[in-house]
Amino acid sequence: MRHTITLLLASTAWIAVPAWAQDVAPDAAADASTDGANIIVFGRGETRQVQEITTKDIVTLTPGTNPLKAIEKLPSVNFQSADPFGSYEWSQRVSIRSFNQNQLGFTFDGIPLGDMSYGNHNGLHITRAVSSENIGSVRVSQGAGSLGTQSTGNLGGTVETFSMDPADTLEAQGNLTYGSNETWRGFARLNMGSADGIRGYVSYAYGSTDKYKGEGTQDQHMVNAKVVMPVGAGKLDGWLSYSDRREQDYQDMSMDMINRLGWNWDNTYSDYAKAVLYADIGNNRGETGAPVSNAAAGTVYPDNVTSVWDAYYDAAGLRKDWLGAIGYSTPLGDKGNFKIKGYYHNNSGMGLWATPSVPSPTGGSPLSIRTTEYDMDRIGVFGSVDYTIGIQTLEGGAWYENNKFNQARRFYAFESRTNPGLSFRDYPKDPFATQWEFDFTTDTIQYYVRDKIDLGMVTINLGWKGFKVTNEAEAIVSSTFPEGKIKAEDWFQPHAGFAVELSPEMEVFGGFTQVTKAFASATTTGPFSTNQAGFDAIKDDLKPESSDTYELGLRYNTSTFNGTLGAYLVNFRNRLLAVQVGSPILGLASALQNVGNVRAYGFEAAGDLKLGGGIGLYGSYSYTDATYRDDVFNSSDGTLVAAIKGKTVVDSPKHMLRGEFNYDDGQRFARIGANYMSKRYYSYTNDVSVDGRVIVDASIGYRFTDHLELQFNVSNLFDKQYISTIGSGGFGNSGDAQTLLVGAPQQFFMTLKAGF
Repeated sequence: MRHTITLLLASTAWIAVPAWAQDVAPDAAADASTDGANIIVFGRGETRQVQEITTKDIVTLTPGTNPLKAIEKLPSVNFQSADPFGSYEWSQRVSIRSFNQNQLGFTFDGIPLGDMSYGNHNGLHITRAVSSENIGSVRVSQGAGSLGTQSTGNLGGTVETFSMDPADTLEAQGNLTYGSNETWRGFARLNMGSADGIRGYVSYAYGSTDKYKGEGTQDQHMVNAKVVMPVGAGKLDGWLSYSDRREQDYQDMSMDMINRLGWNWDNTYSDYAKAVLYADIGNNRGETGAPVSNAAAGTVYPDNVTSVWDAYYDAAGLRKDWLGAIGYSTPLGDKGNFKIKGYYHNNSGMGLWATPSVPSPTGGSPLSIRTTEYDMDRIGVFGSVDYTIGIQTLEGGAWYENNKFNQARRFYAFESRTNPGLSFRDYPKDPFATQWEFDFTTDTIQYYVRDKIDLGMVTINLGWKGFKVTNEAEAIVSSTFPEGKIKAEDWFQPHAGFAVELSPEMEVFGGFTQVTKAFASATTTGPFSTNQAGFDAIKDDLKPESSDTYELGLRYNTSTFNGTLGAYLVNFRNRLLAVQVGSPILGLASALQNVGNVRAYGFEAAGDLKLGGGIGLYGSYSYTDATYRDDVFNSSDGTLVAAIKGKTVVDSPKHMLRGEFNYDDGQRFARIGANYMSKRYYSYTNDVSVDGRVIVDASIGYRFTDHLELQFNVSNLFDKQYISTIGSGGFGNSGDAQTLLVGAPQQFFMTLKAGF
């Protein structure tokens, strides 16, 4: 078994640990990050498992780090990434209580982010919505989240990120980071405003890092702006962000490749000649490109390569995003509140891959660039109203979104056999072929109602939400993928919970939540990823995935110790999987079908101990037992596809243990942490797995003045070799697959922070 350890040091007076927080408004969540020495948000009366981490924890990570990396210490949160910042999108994965990323809900200031997947069809990644320095808090609900969350995919949990509010003074901040692999990052923010007038800030960030193996660069430009303005008794708030991210990919690996080619194996870039040679051999051609009767007789793969798929010339992800929102909130007398927010999101992007399967039609290159291209326009509005009558607070809200998403598969030519003529860091032009192109339109309508009953020592939450999501596909360039319309509709998804105060320090909580997940609008996932016959067979009868979550827990809070214990049971129904339709000899495409249920149960614990003198300890442990409840059968002829009943859910470690030691005397600060994750399976039949690992990161720093600070961070302190992401290429029924990504080696970073 291969183990790795993680050390993390930070610049805070107390350890940045989960806050078992109430459902606070976004502004309250953002403001909580400035409430003195305590860096956690802690509240009572919440009827479900909730933790919240504030900006004081996030800023202790290397600037530019994905805020999801900050929440990996929380119980039942499984976060993975192949880079030290957690921001490399192809590799970034987060799961909670065994539910994978596209079964979770994500929002930013209430704005839906979709499932934040690499080829996101309904949103964008949080690292393209806000700079890490502008985050006020991140709130995690391990269950299904609150009723008012703008999500139709949160079967297994929600992650809500909130921007920090502008200060009411003139302030400026600048950060400069340098580190391993020529990592450079600069951040500047200017804040202006007054206590009773308009407040706002604007920031710019640029970060660039070379790949730690192979060649290539990952970089991003980002601009954020926020304004808050009083309007009568209420306030108006606005947000605008722009992101231009370009990342060259690491090679997906299998265990066979790691054993045969080594941990440092990667794409051939910038050795174009070697990529041409691999493609010639793979296409049964000799070194000159001329056909040969047997490629192995004319030439053989060098470097212990056995397949043309062992290395690509290059691959990359390019994304540009505009995100804007404007909201208004106001009290309704002294017993009610009204909130409304509208938003717009525009995305254009490409995933590029140098494929040996399609040669360039001119120039003689055996390679071409295959792209999956994305263009998205989303517009939406959500709002809520609440009113307190005696012991009851009644609340209702709604959300509407129209999403127009264009997805296409195109091919672009390399210049010649000796010169690629194209850069994977730029958007290519003039494709020589469009394999398919589709317009997708998704209309979402969601509402919720809630009644919070305050009985003094007992709090009861009752309510439900409902939605209707209509997905429609229209072919622009026809292919085997289908056209048509499908909808998911569930107008009653009940939520119920309670919290009982047993003493001033202790409370017990519990609840039940039922959630349904809408279908996806894309050719690469969901019901449109089959052919027309397959889609027509399922469009009227396919049931959406749904889950029932039961929770029971205990919280304890004193000035010295904050802690929680919790247990849960989740029944997941109608799991969707693409399976073969009819006999394979017929050559029919696969179709999506419901293949059975999943049951997960587990135990969660976390605690924060303040020892005085600036010393703090934090620890969390979670146990998850998630198994498939049914074998997979072909719906057409009843034949067995995969015997997985009783097998552990892929990418679902049974044990996760995290611990941190923190010190801060006001001038010197340091934090040490360890992050353990047990074995993970990457096939449905559990015949292949990656070993458990411990990862250690560290940081240490010194404050020269209130406005000048130097911070050092190191990730993977002991330079251990380990597998980070699994499932980058999906999961198979059995056998080793090229679906693993190697974790980053030891990395060092230094940051100078200054302000006035």
